[in-house]
Amino acid sequence: MKNNNIDNRKTQVRWIIAAMMWAAIAINYIDRTVLSTAAPHISSEFKLTSGQMGILMSAFFWSYALLQIPAGWVADRIGQKKTLGFAVGWWSAITTITGLATGFKSLLGFRVALGLGEAGAYPSNAGITSKWFPKKERATVSGLFDSGSKFGGAIAMPLIAWLIVVVDWKWTFTIIGVLGLIWTIIWLIYYRETPEQHKGVNKAELEYIYQDKSEKKEDCDTTQPMKWYQLLKYKNIWAMCIGFFMINYNSYFFITWLPTYLVKERGMGLLKMGFAASLPLLCAMIAEIIAGWLSDRVYAKKILSLTATRKLFLIIGLVMASFIGIAAFAKSVTLAIVLLCIAKSGNTIAASQVWSLPGDVAPKNMTSVVAGMQNTVSNMGGVVGPIITGFIVGTTGSFVPALLFSAFLIILAILNYAFLLGKVERIDVKEKAVM
Repeated sequence: MKNNNIDNRKTQVRWIIAAMMWAAIAINYIDRTVLSTAAPHISSEFKLTSGQMGILMSAFFWSYALLQIPAGWVADRIGQKKTLGFAVGWWSAITTITGLATGFKSLLGFRVALGLGEAGAYPSNAGITSKWFPKKERATVSGLFDSGSKFGGAIAMPLIAWLIVVVDWKWTFTIIGVLGLIWTIIWLIYYRETPEQHKGVNKAELEYIYQDKSEKKEDCDTTQPMKWYQLLKYKNIWAMCIGFFMINYNSYFFITWLPTYLVKERGMGLLKMGFAASLPLLCAMIAEIIAGWLSDRVYAKKILSLTATRKLFLIIGLVMASFIGIAAFAKSVTLAIVLLCIAKSGNTIAASQVWSLPGDVAPKNMTSVVAGMQNTVSNMGGVVGPIITGFIVGTTGSFVPALLFSAFLIILAILNYAFLLGKVERIDVKEKAVM
């Protein structure tokens, strides 16, 4: 009897998959953060202006944003195993050779190439979440894998600052790039497209995963019920895209201009800055995991509907995110960092819901496409954010107006999710689209 009980316990392969998804995003952000941490050294060596550095910081997002929808389409059509594996391998290879840059133009090329690979990460993870996890675990998983971005950024700041001091910025790119190449090998060996195909998944876990899915597990059809652009007929798709744009505009300050802000506006040295800049990201990582788990508990226990749960955590998180505007007026460095920790944590509380929404609303076989659409628009915030911040700082000589503008966008995001986002439910393509 004891052995039978053990045999009937569900396996936990899905959480190993979740851990690998988390690691992919952590590596993703470590790689994209190297430039901002090394920015003072790079700008000094190549004699780059603040405007040029702003362009370099945003260049990554040009290709990254534009390829979100194609990457999502490819992931849904050929599978997340190949798509994510190729993506991580590509961007890691680019990172290893970035140290060969000789000036502004070559750095610009490497940053655009980096974005080409990293575009596949989030759409693939959204699709994996939909395939491998029941609805009541999706916010937890979304918060978990997205928290890798904060861990990656947090680790990157002090680690990269230390590596730059020890081996210089060029070798730092090479060392960091190797991490992703190792991950790629492990992923291609271990991951399977569906739980049924994985030998480690037993019957109990399989039944648990599919307990509340509308599509049957035996249905392997990958046909998509509409073209990606037809999704634009739906109000919720617009709300998801607009809101995430404003969140990302705010969020990317922490991995682009924050190191420069702490050095120039707050007078920190490089190593001290590295640790201080990591604190908002570490706090945010913890907050996002807790928020994802807590929102799943609220929904699973039927305390609130799915719509009310998503909106509640989105708005709470965004109210906290608006503290970035208050941080602009902090008199002490310590208070400024505390307020920035609250602001970044609020961003990630909202993000735990943002990355659950594609799985909640996407039509069958289109979760990665919807995630790609959402992330395309959101990362336009990454394109314009560093440039606008650089322009404001260059024009006014201060970060205060730049931080206040970020807070203003967060207020707009609150209104968007409160009023434009409607009932959170799967789009039924048989029904008439509603705007």
